[in-house]
Amino acid sequence: MESLELMPARIRITSILKKAIYSGEYKSGEELSLTGVAEQLGVSRTPVREAFQTLASEGLITLRMNKGAIINKIDAKFIRDNFEMRILLESEAAARAAANGMEVDTLLARLYHMRDNFETLTRSDYEELNQDIHMSIWNAADNQKLKSYLMELWNGPSTGHSKPEISQHYKDSTYEHISILKSIRDQEIESARTVMIQHISRSMDNILKSYVE
Repeated sequence: MESLELMPARIRITSILKKAIYSGEYKSGEELSLTGVAEQLGVSRTPVREAFQTLASEGLITLRMNKGAIINKIDAKFIRDNFEMRILLESEAAARAAANGMEVDTLLARLYHMRDNFETLTRSDYEELNQDIHMSIWNAADNQKLKSYLMELWNGPSTGHSKPEISQHYKDSTYEHISILKSIRDQEIESARTVMIQHISRSMDNILKSYVE
């Protein structure tokens, strides 16, 4: 049975903020308060501070002394570059997971349950399983450096803004995840690579559609 690993709080918070910036929820020049973000997410200031430092190192925000941070202006190419790196690295992780004989039965069972119960699916249900799938693949690739890079690139579910768009993304991703895990289970290395490329590429397109410069 595959073992599941929780994504660190810093990575989860970074992904939430990164997605909000990519999708235009946070605008260029907008100020982010360390305390405000911590309260909104229901966490302590420490992982938020660590997330701010990560975002600053990537050029997404500018830190202000004792005043939180300011959102930097980014363009579509910045977003595309990030996702293209995810495509390169995560498709390789999927191929390695397939070659290494990753155990996927438990994850597939959870996906089938989700597929058959979309009407009761919550955001937290999807996000938890989404993280478990990707983290399990990174672990099965058995390369700590590759896993570390993918954690830094993680931006969570790449949905649009409207409820129909979010619901459709959940459905599309569920079927894509099933295809990815089936390819891994059957040790179809190139198929695992290809379906992961398609999965991340569609996520990139979703973000770019909702991004407003």
